[in-house]
Amino acid sequence: MSKWSPLILLIQMGSVFVHKLNPINALGGNAAQVDKIGQLTLTENNNLALASVSARLGNEKACNKHLKALIGDIPGPGRCQLSDPISGYWMSPNSWMIIAPHDTHEDLASDLKARFAETASVTEQTDGWCCFDMHGETLERLIERLCNINIREMRSGDAYRTSIEHLSCFVLRCDPIDQVRIFGPRSSAGSLHHALITIMKAID
Repeated sequence: MSKWSPLILLIQMGSVFVHKLNPINALGGNAAQVDKIGQLTLTENNNLALASVSARLGNEKACNKHLKALIGDIPGPGRCQLSDPISGYWMSPNSWMIIAPHDTHEDLASDLKARFAETASVTEQTDGWCCFDMHGETLERLIERLCNINIREMRSGDAYRTSIEHLSCFVLRCDPIDQVRIFGPRSSAGSLHHALITIMKAID
């Protein structure tokens, strides 16, 4: 008897089992979680499509040309190009993370592959990262206790890589200036969220 026989028997008996899978957010819910503590609001952002773009050796100039046409400028180290609807921030030399609304850019990685062609390597990143948006008057106090970046010197469009609770994260200072966006590994979304909530309560 072949290994497929049980499946064949089920089909012959008229029984077909179909898994019904529902998408969930990084924190496990069906809707984005919002936490308000004191003067701060923390929002789980579940509507972002992400893809990394890395220029291929010898194609840096051509890649940069495509990138500039896409988001308006080429972010250097520690910077993010805040554009609408597609933004991007610097990750490493000749490598950037591209961000767009998921509702309208679900196929972001495929679209970027078509645009950049042989000039860059494009990798789907949407399910690899979680994102939390935070805003409020005491934002700078929180970031100072959370990680080692100089938040008071950051201006709109700055994007720094740092460690939060031993997790490698990116912190983007957005526009308006009292908002930051934090990207962390999706597999540790719960740990990152716990760290953020703990500090929010501590400074309340």
